Amino acid sequence: MMSRVRPEQADACLHIAWLTPMPSDDGGATGVATDLLDGLCALGHRIDCFIAGEQSDVPPRLATHPNLTFVWAGSRWRWNRWYSRSGLSAFLSGLLARTWAFVRMRSEIVRRDRRDPYDLIYQFSNIETVGVPRRLLGRIPLVIHPETHIAGELRCFRHERHLARVCEPWHRRLLVEAMLIGRAVVQRRAIRSARLVLCISNVFRDHLVADYGVARERTRVIPNPVRLERFQAAARSTGDPPVILVLGRISVRKGVEHIVELSRVLAARGLNVKLRIVGAKTLWSDYRVLLGNLDRTTAEYAGPVASWQVPQELARSDVLVQASTYEPFGLTVAEALAAGVPVIATSEVGAAENVSPAVAHLVPVGAVEMLADAIERALGALREDAHALRALARSESERLFRAETVCEAISDALTQLVGRRPAGCEASCVDLRVAA
Repeated sequence: MMSRVRPEQADACLHIAWLTPMPSDDGGATGVATDLLDGLCALGHRIDCFIAGEQSDVPPRLATHPNLTFVWAGSRWRWNRWYSRSGLSAFLSGLLARTWAFVRMRSEIVRRDRRDPYDLIYQFSNIETVGVPRRLLGRIPLVIHPETHIAGELRCFRHERHLARVCEPWHRRLLVEAMLIGRAVVQRRAIRSARLVLCISNVFRDHLVADYGVARERTRVIPNPVRLERFQAAARSTGDPPVILVLGRISVRKGVEHIVELSRVLAARGLNVKLRIVGAKTLWSDYRVLLGNLDRTTAEYAGPVASWQVPQELARSDVLVQASTYEPFGLTVAEALAAGVPVIATSEVGAAENVSPAVAHLVPVGAVEMLADAIERALGALREDAHALRALARSESERLFRAETVCEAISDALTQLVGRRPAGCEASCVDLRVAA
């Protein structure tokens, strides 16, 4: 891949130990990891990417970077074994396997640092720092870049106990709550060791400050990137009937109960729309039972779709609704804008902040009547000038979520944190498996 290092950055490239989930070209955190690694390497930074998993193929655009090295710690975890046959057991056993793999990774990070010192350690996606060698923290800055925090998940889980009782057996709820409590305690302690916390939205930063006592001066708000080339904001009129898309997990904190109520409100108003719900359960939360109460005259549950099908879903939708009660970012909102689809979201959805109100209608959490009002307004605006509205949505996504812009902002934040100009950007692309 061609480098886009600016002249003023030539002497500012950093050597980074990057701890991450397995990058992919799918959606979610793994897709964001690919975009960030791709963009930061293109800016000249040298990255050793430590992955707690079995060695496998990486996305092609990462395989060609000469300054990106992958280091693997095989977890020996497998699907369809005694410990991974159910969703919850797979989640818990997978979490433990990755944790142990990262623990074993510490010695390799120390060894590589001795040979070629790191400028910083970058913990992406998760807050737990089990893979970070304690002996390096006093000398090397730690950056934590979380995609969620467990205290927020736990708060929603407890608030929605009445829903979980309908959807989940008691022993599953008990195990999940115990897991969330334990992780929240660990995260609150771990995040204090970070010199910089990159927050994917202002609303998420507020939660981290309130729940974990993170010092605001140690934070920087930078949104997630979106691969804009995956989406086309084609000029088109509204559907007949217009499609209102709900795209995301059918699980805790996603406002599933409010979507069910919304289907009834839309039916009561006699609106000629189709509310299309697309998504799957998670390994530890399954609210699909609630969708049995949808008003079938206005709503349908289409089930899950693969990541590559998301652009197609957006291309045939007119409005996207994100009713989450807690949403640090909400990648589907950013992707909808990239596809020229106006969004309606709660004030808890991080990706909707700073977006023009002409294409991002914000409502309070749980305000179902206001969700319906916003749908009517959005459809009215589309009927007046769909071309202009879709073009504005696309331009907002380009302004806020372009991968190059996001990576340059992160690069600037990291360089300022280190506070010096390390020299040398040479590295070889080597695959190394850490011995079990």
